Amino acid sequence: MRETQLVGRLVADLPTNENVLTGAGDDCAVLRIPQGERTLLLKTDAVVEGVHFDTDTAPGRIGHKALARCLSDFAAMGGIPDSCLVTLGLPDIGQADRAIASYEGIRDLARRHGVSVSGGETTRSPHAFFLSVTLTGYAGGEGPVLRRGGCPGDALFVTGMLGGSRSGHHLDFEPRIAEGRWLVENFRPHAMIDISDGLAGDLHHLLRASRVGALVESRFLPVSREAGRRYRKGISGRTPLQAALHDGEDFELLFSLEAERSVALKDGWRERFPRTTLSLVGRLESEPGLRLRTDSGLLAIPDDAGHDHFGGS
Repeated sequence: MRETQLVGRLVADLPTNENVLTGAGDDCAVLRIPQGERTLLLKTDAVVEGVHFDTDTAPGRIGHKALARCLSDFAAMGGIPDSCLVTLGLPDIGQADRAIASYEGIRDLARRHGVSVSGGETTRSPHAFFLSVTLTGYAGGEGPVLRRGGCPGDALFVTGMLGGSRSGHHLDFEPRIAEGRWLVENFRPHAMIDISDGLAGDLHHLLRASRVGALVESRFLPVSREAGRRYRKGISGRTPLQAALHDGEDFELLFSLEAERSVALKDGWRERFPRTTLSLVGRLESEPGLRLRTDSGLLAIPDDAGHDHFGGS
């Protein structure tokens, strides 16, 4: 198979929407900017063999993760995704079937979230297969939620379960787009971020941006069963609590809002998202730093606790 044939297979039947004037196949994608007061959002992310997935990972799961990572960042701003571009890197054309299969994961997820796959690029990558996705979209008239708006006294919430993601969740997670939009439209969090580098690491990002500190209650953290299973079987050396704090790639939402709205939030959430847990895990404080209350007392969690692509966790 030649590159032109591969590209033809990749772009066949890509989802589009009403904002695409010219899609895949020309020098650039041509998009209509929707009218109104919405703010344009842009995000790019990549998944690389040996870093974000293994050689034997099913290609469809790779494609799903490549787009889902960008969608998770949109969710953290309450964003509305619109169109994406995909860059594909292959060691050789003999892996064309693998590339084509990876696009099935992209297509399926794109269709579920109304995302147009509007074009992209293919290139030779001598050492590893990779996918890089650039996603465009917008925030509603209320504007995006940023990391920097947290206030002392705010309640801290986490969606879903934490830890043990490397057993499969990091490849199959569903981005919290609907949840992010609902939060922005109904409760307008002061600050929000998605958990990709671990709860401790990403909470530190939010604290630095907001210039506040936080107290987290270990007994309220929503630890996944998988985190416990991996620890008991010796797959991971982290305790379930450590996994919830540091594993990363949970792709859940972490956000803060006025404490007095907590009951209304939990009641509304239970009615709207009955299958997804929402946990109040702590509060923001004026004193800098991140503190974890355990049965043994208060522990200070350092600000280098998150995942580092070049230095581990």
